[in-house]
Amino acid sequence: MYARRPFGIDETHGMLAQPSARIKANSDGRDWTSMFASVQRETPFQGVFQSSRDHLLVLHRDGPVQVESLCDRRIGKRVVPAGGIHIISPGVDFGINLTGSIETVHVYVRRAIIEEVALEMVDGDPAKLEIPSSIVETDKALHALIDASAYAVEDESIGSSMFTDYLSRTIAAQLIRGYSKAKLKGGGRVSGAASLSPTLSDAVDYMTANIDEAINLADIAQATNRSPSHIARIFRTELGMPPHRYLINLRVDKARRLLEKTSMSIAEIAYECGFAHQEHLTRLFRRHCGTTPAAYRRSKRN
Repeated sequence: MYARRPFGIDETHGMLAQPSARIKANSDGRDWTSMFASVQRETPFQGVFQSSRDHLLVLHRDGPVQVESLCDRRIGKRVVPAGGIHIISPGVDFGINLTGSIETVHVYVRRAIIEEVALEMVDGDPAKLEIPSSIVETDKALHALIDASAYAVEDESIGSSMFTDYLSRTIAAQLIRGYSKAKLKGGGRVSGAASLSPTLSDAVDYMTANIDEAINLADIAQATNRSPSHIARIFRTELGMPPHRYLINLRVDKARRLLEKTSMSIAEIAYECGFAHQEHLTRLFRRHCGTTPAAYRRSKRN
């Protein structure tokens, strides 16, 4: 199991510390333990950086731009279009010559997360799974996941540790399916039962009991004696949504009940339901219910 420590910028290759990287937002200092993300404008530079222990994805938000790998002859010199993704393997030095200015999103996913997800997805030893470095011109699913990482960095109300725990594992699964040569296990069975499985029921009970706390995927996994990737999978197969979205639904539902039945202030309700602050509750309540908490309370009392 990976160490439950925040994934800081000091664990990256060092590119983001260069003057050529004008960072707009990053997750350094946040409680993200399974991944790191950064959004920046990169200007032309050339450099070789020491290897990282973890997998790096670099999404080119605009372009095209010419890049040259200084350490990997298989990649060589390429013109990468907007939407291109550079996948960089851990354990090898990384060198790049960037010839133009471009906006990028860097996403690091811990190797331990890759192996954890691989344990459930592939046959054989997950420690031996390889995802080679490459440049991918089109992968809409991976592009969307990296974009979601960028939004999570830029909007703290979205970027909870539970969201990024789920997101990192979804990215890991996409990398394993699309870019490793590992043999996948047989397709999982989607639950057709009308009731929740015992594990999912325990997970929901834990979330409900601790709704006012900062809950992440690892907390739920520990409470149910399952792996985080197993928890993510059963939420997806049985409920059709990731755990963080289900938790938001629980919190909004509780807020709705408190608005109807109590005289608590909206700020107190936000705290009671686990929202970061009143504005956080208002934003998500409007998204789910189509109105503000104050307007909802007035409508129920008229």
